[in-house]
Amino acid sequence: MVIAIGFEGSANKLGIGIIRDDEVLSNVRRTYITPPGEGFLPRETAEHHRKCVLEVLKEALNNAKISMKEIDVICYTKGPGMGGPLTVAALVARTMAQLYNKPIVAVNHCVGHIEMGRLITGSKNPTVLYVSGGNTQIIAYSRQKYRIFGETIDIAVGNCLDRFARLLMLSNDPSPGYNIEQLAKKGKKLAPLPYVVKGMDVSFSGILSHIEEHLSNWIKNEEYTSEDLCFSLQETVFAMLIEITERAMAHVGANEVLIVGGVGCNERLQEMMSIMCKERNATLYATDERFCIDNGVMIAVAGSLQYKTDGSTPWIETTCIQRYRTDDSALEGSEEEEEEEEEEEEEEEEEEEEQEEEQEEEEEEENEEDKTLNKGKFV
Repeated sequence: MVIAIGFEGSANKLGIGIIRDDEVLSNVRRTYITPPGEGFLPRETAEHHRKCVLEVLKEALNNAKISMKEIDVICYTKGPGMGGPLTVAALVARTMAQLYNKPIVAVNHCVGHIEMGRLITGSKNPTVLYVSGGNTQIIAYSRQKYRIFGETIDIAVGNCLDRFARLLMLSNDPSPGYNIEQLAKKGKKLAPLPYVVKGMDVSFSGILSHIEEHLSNWIKNEEYTSEDLCFSLQETVFAMLIEITERAMAHVGANEVLIVGGVGCNERLQEMMSIMCKERNATLYATDERFCIDNGVMIAVAGSLQYKTDGSTPWIETTCIQRYRTDDSALEGSEEEEEEEEEEEEEEEEEEEEQEEEQEEEEEEENEEDKTLNKGKFV
């Protein structure tokens, strides 16, 4: 039995969660909310985390009904994320580790989302659509790493939605994406927007620029309402995400899809994805807002897994990395996944051997033909 505590503070949400093996004991979170039309800056966000972190820690321990002395391992978000907020959570985690002489584990934020999703849904080896304010990636597990098969080539889908909400001066409470989703339900007209998919990669910056250029005229001429534009943006960007997810599923031969990240809470995205999955006889897994949105539990879950397989993180490596990619983090897979990978490797080796044998046979046939032709020349 391992009791783990996770500290998450990579963006505007500060979360601390505690788990006992696979059981969630507490999940406490505070969100830094800015006025309509404004985003959140690193300095102000870090200040919010500094003011709230001790209060959140006490609440998490009280809810779990345990003390810091009973914690077996301390986990924190190493990255990716905003430098200031990341540092606040890391500093508190490191301090607690020293004060109570506990092992510490640095966790990749993206891997935290995936492992949390797998734990809650029970999915085994899914193709993962990771969609949030800072990331948009298509991921699958292969050879002790999460591999990125496709991603945004500019801004994340969540960032696109957030910036669009600022253009319409929508409230940031509880989140811009949620408010867009509610308005989109009332939309009736579909505005033509750029649709940019390149293989398994996507681009959202052009959509945002197009809206910025035409927004004032659309509203002034009453061509589209705010509800229509929210509806149009959702339908367009989500269709792009469904397309690259389906392409990745076909590429890796998967029959499971897991949606993680803050944008994954969107019910319309889940609905569109479920339609695609039904057509492919695949299974869709998604979590609710308790675990889709950034939280400390997901860091505790991923950190606990790392601790059980690889031990604690060396103290000199307990730093923060703002650009910490999903495929930079190695993680042991389940026995089933490892067996599947071994089978795949054996199949690949067999195919290579067959190809080599075929090439040798072809070369022998060509040599015999050359000999026959040469004999004919000298007769």
